[in-house]
Amino acid sequence: MTSEHSARNFRFGAFEADTKTGELRKAGVRLRLPDQPFRVLVLLLERRGEILTRDELRQQLWPDGTFVDFDHSLNSIVNKLRDVLGDSANNPRFIETLARRGYRLLVPVSVSVGTESPSRVSSAEAAREVSTPSVISGSLLTRAQDLPPVPKGYIRILLLLIQVMYVSFYIAALARISGMEDVMEQIFRLPGWIAVAAIVSAAIGIPVRLYLVSAISFNVKDVGRKFHRIFVPVFLLDAFWALAPFLLIRQIGWGLALAATAALLYVPFAQRTLILMRDRPHREG
Repeated sequence: MTSEHSARNFRFGAFEADTKTGELRKAGVRLRLPDQPFRVLVLLLERRGEILTRDELRQQLWPDGTFVDFDHSLNSIVNKLRDVLGDSANNPRFIETLARRGYRLLVPVSVSVGTESPSRVSSAEAAREVSTPSVISGSLLTRAQDLPPVPKGYIRILLLLIQVMYVSFYIAALARISGMEDVMEQIFRLPGWIAVAAIVSAAIGIPVRLYLVSAISFNVKDVGRKFHRIFVPVFLLDAFWALAPFLLIRQIGWGLALAATAALLYVPFAQRTLILMRDRPHREG
């Protein structure tokens, strides 16, 4: 393992490995990576483009006299590392497996020696990372490492179309606010303040959508992390506006309104998935 006096910072793709602290970060956010997978990562970074043999890994990870199921243990370590990097053995972007020989790192690496990491986050930011709602970071929703690499242009177009769709909803509803009040009172027997809630939510939603349009259009740095911080309130806003098809109940009927609402309830999750895909490093070719 690299000693502290020769500590280095390795940068590859959106990731940074700090050998002094033993931490792996992605876009400044610390990732949980156990010691042995981190050591394998550092060895691969040190030998970028070269084959790191399984025998070399055995010597580095398990000193002579250590009894361990080497093949199973090493496979588990590499799988854990791939999981954190969002990599795949079948379609490798970072770590290539050479059958019965070893592994090789595929991506370019830059190294800085003996300097503080410019992407290190403060303790307050680290606390915010830990306190991220489980609905965002937990295994209940799609994880970045589960997603396939997709050209950024396709993702950008889909994200922009979603924002335009919501802005269109807001503007159309505000333009026909009196008709909304009539539908709420005559068909649903709901009080008029529902229309007020629609006005307030639209007033919030329009600037949020315009910000996302500009951030996505100009490829603003860390827009994914910022989106994840507001995912829950944006989801609640979108869930409220998913009921918008019922405003057209006289024209389209209950069945189509219900089907359209069900589809709109999925859109926030689709948007989150696209944001995750957007932030994944994409290796051309």
